[in-house]
Amino acid sequence: MSYADSHPLTRTPWAKYRHALWLLTTRDLKVRYSTSALGYFWSVLDPLVMAAIYWFVFTQVFNRPVGTEPYIVFLLSALLPWMWFNGAVSDSTRAFLKDAKLVRSTKIPRTIWVNRIVLSKGIEFLLSLPVLALFVLFAAVFGADVTVGWEVVLFPLAIALQAMLTAGVALIVAPLVVFFRDLERATKLVLRFLFYASPIVYGTANLPEQLHFWAAFNPLTGIFGLYRSAFFPSELDWFAVGVAAGMSALLLAIGLWVFRNSERQVLKEI
Repeated sequence: MSYADSHPLTRTPWAKYRHALWLLTTRDLKVRYSTSALGYFWSVLDPLVMAAIYWFVFTQVFNRPVGTEPYIVFLLSALLPWMWFNGAVSDSTRAFLKDAKLVRSTKIPRTIWVNRIVLSKGIEFLLSLPVLALFVLFAAVFGADVTVGWEVVLFPLAIALQAMLTAGVALIVAPLVVFFRDLERATKLVLRFLFYASPIVYGTANLPEQLHFWAAFNPLTGIFGLYRSAFFPSELDWFAVGVAAGMSALLLAIGLWVFRNSERQVLKEI
């Protein structure tokens, strides 16, 4: 550690921001897991239960082809990043209301109160990736046609795009909920709709052909395709990835603009 990093007065504004963001993020993670007997396993138990339900319904009950075999790998490779997006956006509706006193009394940039949620949920997503790796391994051992291709190097790109998208949406939602409290419930309804409107339990190929083009304008389509392409190369659609990159950057810019123009009013309201 350098002298500048170890002395707060000599840190650059970015270093101070990064330090405060990391402290609040680790605090959230410690609080979340220290009071739980299962700790880390809660971060993977929810998506595993959901994956088991959808796997049973589609492959055992209805016996309908959705996605690509092995379906459990196909499902988890989109469900795990969805849990990051859904959890961060949902929790951002309480970003200021939950810690109102701290938000008002501290002088750190207020975007930290939103970005720490995005970061903590992102860390939980990274911690869940070994579970996906285990299912890939099990599927390969039991003879399923699944391999890890060169597309796995696109994982960091998918993570970066999802971080931009999630932060942008969260920065829009967090301040607006302070003024319109009903937006918290509305956000949860929109997220529920978005779950089924995104290629999570199904693939884009399962949609009617006339919807393939329009599906790309859901930024999650391109992002989930990047994740899945590591195991299913046919899921990589560069047009959808380009749309996802453009929309993620646009939503992040809009989120920063909304946040900066509403920050003073937010501090008066909370």
